[in-house]
Amino acid sequence: MDDLATLSAEDMLAAFAAGETTPSAVLEAVLARIAARNPALNAMVLLDPRAPQAAAESTARWRAGRPIGPLDGVPVTVKDLVDVAGFPTRRGSRLTAVTPAAADAPMVMGLKAAGAIVLGKTATTEFGWKSPGDCPLHGITRNPWNPARTPGGSSSGAGAAGAAGFGPLHIGTDAGGSIRIPAAWCGLVGLKPSYGRVPQWPAGAFAAVSCAGPMTRSVRDAALMLGAMGRFDPRDPFCLPDDARDWRDGIEAGVAGLRVGVIARPGFDAPLDADGIAAVERAAAILAEAGAEVVPADTAAVPDTRLAFSRLWAAALARLVRGFPPEQRTLLDPGLLVVAEQAAGLTPDDILEADALRAETGHALGLLAVRFDLLLCPTVPAGPPEAGVQAADPVAALWSDWAPWTFAFNLSRQPAITVPLGLRADGLPGSVQLAAARYRDDLVLRGARAIEAAGAFPAVPEQVKG
Repeated sequence: MDDLATLSAEDMLAAFAAGETTPSAVLEAVLARIAARNPALNAMVLLDPRAPQAAAESTARWRAGRPIGPLDGVPVTVKDLVDVAGFPTRRGSRLTAVTPAAADAPMVMGLKAAGAIVLGKTATTEFGWKSPGDCPLHGITRNPWNPARTPGGSSSGAGAAGAAGFGPLHIGTDAGGSIRIPAAWCGLVGLKPSYGRVPQWPAGAFAAVSCAGPMTRSVRDAALMLGAMGRFDPRDPFCLPDDARDWRDGIEAGVAGLRVGVIARPGFDAPLDADGIAAVERAAAILAEAGAEVVPADTAAVPDTRLAFSRLWAAALARLVRGFPPEQRTLLDPGLLVVAEQAAGLTPDDILEADALRAETGHALGLLAVRFDLLLCPTVPAGPPEAGVQAADPVAALWSDWAPWTFAFNLSRQPAITVPLGLRADGLPGSVQLAAARYRDDLVLRGARAIEAAGAFPAVPEQVKG
């Protein structure tokens, strides 16, 4: 068998059922990889000492032929914006409390109920505010493909852990691209589900646009993980009704007969390098060869999404900063303070106008999703920047370097997925993004699986395999 730590969740479960390995053996292999690689990557910020006992109990259940759920014994990591009972949720900040959370967040509860074993917590940017993968509390997280580069953020640790083979399943959160950007730069599948699909509580700074979802090395694993995460929980007032489906059902149906619209302009002239253009063209060809009708999508009705998102983002960060005493604010990420200061002049009318533009974006993209089953566009404007470099103007970086292709789908609340697609000229992973109508998470998974089935995913580099 391949290295147990790098098996897909589906392959792990099949091996457990066949008696070829055990959850305890898998956990041992994952922990060995973490011990060897995490010091250089800084992806994991906490390991759960209860995991070996949970793996032993899962091993006993499999030997008795009585697994408790569809993920019994599979390791999962949790981004440190998300509560795990018994551990503090530090959110990448030196100003958060060290008091342990009293209860699991809804998605963690769902994964545990399915039998998954919480391995530990992964790094995040401070309060999930930005795309480069560093924070004041834990420092710089690095990309396993090239440690001089950032893995992206804010789910920086999840991206690096997934690419490094620290188990198959990783929780990310996404308010403007924080699942999809690190997934793109680390060669992973990253799914931002429909808003409300995965319940979240406590609510974060970006509750009006934020989603939680899977980051995995295969599309089918993302679908499997979504089934455990996306269960109704009354703690989240925006949670969708329970949907107990297996999201892998229908995922192999292909795209024949589907209509795919290619987006070249997400409400403004978003930057895109030659590698990104080539990836979109290749994805369009793959989908067309698989039987889809692929045509340009007219986005003239989509408003300038920069105005809506940057105001909502900045206002949320300014509110967060105001929650700390002035004498403590110097301990925050300097870039966060820059954004909060720029937001100081926003009026209530400015915020209401931004929220109206958010609704207008959802309306325009929603109508577009009536005309097309899938929307195809880039995920990121270019490859990953150098690790640890701070943006001089974070607001401008938001739509020039970080998230110009992702935040529109947070505003519209549609499901969107990034999938790896070959290698860039510099040898790092390429990617594209697919979106669909709200609540049609099944379609983005199906489209992503069609690209994956074409063999278009990047080869795993030696530094990740070995």
